[in-house]
Amino acid sequence: MHENETTGLDAFDRRILARYQHDTQLSAAAIGEAIGLSAAAVQRRLKRLRETGVIEHEIAQLAPKALGMPVTCIVGVDLERESAADLDRFRQKICSFAEVQQCYYVTGQADFILVVLAADMESYEQFTRRALLDDTNVRSFSTCVSLERVKVGLAVPVER
Repeated sequence: MHENETTGLDAFDRRILARYQHDTQLSAAAIGEAIGLSAAAVQRRLKRLRETGVIEHEIAQLAPKALGMPVTCIVGVDLERESAADLDRFRQKICSFAEVQQCYYVTGQADFILVVLAADMESYEQFTRRALLDDTNVRSFSTCVSLERVKVGLAVPVER
């Protein structure tokens, strides 16, 4: 069977996505030539992949250091209360901070893991005051400061 029953993606879709997620500037003709489809077929498939939500966003990946945000902190946050309303309130609040690059609701020692960008440690400390220390539902948080960005990306393994 050529089509994956759970995702509805066939081998051509996966080969398109494998190329497209690394460079959205690739033309449909270039992708088509590489995988054996016409440019029009690639364009139709990309349109369908967008409409069905397989392609969530098409964004530019910026260099934080070049924009004055060289400090990356990985923050584990433990909440006092975890009712649905408390979780929703924290999610909404934390998503309002531009410094928060990523936020995950997780199992384990922390309730949330955040990836936070900052200009320097003073800026990070100001963020923690606004976002975490002033929140009466935050029991505790711990911070790991990244020494080096070894691998950063959102690429998903698509070809199996």
